[in-house]
Amino acid sequence: MTFLWKRRRSGGDGSRNRGGKKEFPKGTSSNIKELTIPTHFRCPISLDLMKDPVSLSTGITYDRESIDKWLDMGSATCPVTKHVLRNLDQVPNHALRKLIQDWCVENKSYGVERIPTPRVPITPYEVSEVCSRMSIATRVGDESTCLELLRKIKNSAKESERNRLCIVSNDFGTALAEMFESFARFSVEKHAILLKKTMSALTWNFPLSKHVVSKLKSSITLSCMSWFLKGDDLASRQNTIFVLRELVVYGDQGCVDGLIEVKGIEETLFQIVKVPICPKATQACLVIINHMMLSRPSITLRFVRMELTPLILEILVDGNKSTCEKALGVLDSMCNLEEGKEGAYKNALTIPVIVKKILRVSNTATESSISVLWKLSVGENEKALIEALQLGAFQKLLVVLQVGCGESRTKVKVTELLRMMNVYRGKNDCFDSSMGFKHVKRSN
Repeated sequence: MTFLWKRRRSGGDGSRNRGGKKEFPKGTSSNIKELTIPTHFRCPISLDLMKDPVSLSTGITYDRESIDKWLDMGSATCPVTKHVLRNLDQVPNHALRKLIQDWCVENKSYGVERIPTPRVPITPYEVSEVCSRMSIATRVGDESTCLELLRKIKNSAKESERNRLCIVSNDFGTALAEMFESFARFSVEKHAILLKKTMSALTWNFPLSKHVVSKLKSSITLSCMSWFLKGDDLASRQNTIFVLRELVVYGDQGCVDGLIEVKGIEETLFQIVKVPICPKATQACLVIINHMMLSRPSITLRFVRMELTPLILEILVDGNKSTCEKALGVLDSMCNLEEGKEGAYKNALTIPVIVKKILRVSNTATESSISVLWKLSVGENEKALIEALQLGAFQKLLVVLQVGCGESRTKVKVTELLRMMNVYRGKNDCFDSSMGFKHVKRSN
């Protein structure tokens, strides 16, 4: 067995040598006494001291964390006996846990810390009971009871990941969505506290089920979310934008159409991009905007006329990988319109930033950058092509062809861009050679 704790009983203080090891005078003994963990206090899986001993139907006791991992891997047998488990119930072994705690106290001088008494994990029955009570309170408009139940279930979710997964898997999200829709229908201002707490709880219930999405995509709930986005509560705005992203990404087209119908939603989302809450909220907002623009060209035109392009380019200058990918997707969608292309080309940052992002961020970012550059160059736009040439776009596009394009459409665009640029290569002596051909595989 492994010895985990040691205590020096005698031998003086000694002195440390240059290596940091403690030296004792000759003729003295360090008299080190070692402490061994009793075998029955060890988990058969991890071989560590059990902190939360539980017994299976086979009668063997394990540490809860270890046996949870074993069962989560899909195993349906007892690790020790190899027998198939009749059920997956885990019964807390209070007697053994008390013995372990007493042993820890007795050996405190060895540096052993007493294990805390573990909380009993929440059960599916308890989650179902809370959901039932919450549904009843929702129907009668009992806000105080809903707040109390929400606080209770949220505290349980914070205790452990196991609790959170148990809560999510037992359809707690449906109860939250029904409660949100019901109280939003009554009065958003009157029930703002409950609605904001509900929105916060929804963020740790991802991914949302189809039933939850169907409840949250109604005009009532979407208008309520839009109202939150206009408020001063940053946490509430952040939670709301995360929930909206889930709706547009994993919901049906009705979610996007319903959001578009909310009055002033374009201006609200524009302000979130303009005055960021946090990087993740900005990314979520860009995803929502892109889905809206892909759904209706009229929405794209509104964002173009709001001057979204300069904000996107500013984001691309310093944004991280995920943010750049989403920002380039938005810029690509805006360039589907002539007015969008004109606005992008007029900005001096557009082509330099787009060329820079090719082969610098990710395959997704490269494909979006090439798509934007292609749209700006269609029609033999001489100025755009020459500027891209001077910034080293020709060399980069050659590399893209060499290493392979993610989609056939991208390959077609690269080939066409190279053809158009080749016309002007001999007419321009000014090239940015910083890129060079360092990405091209050299032949021996």
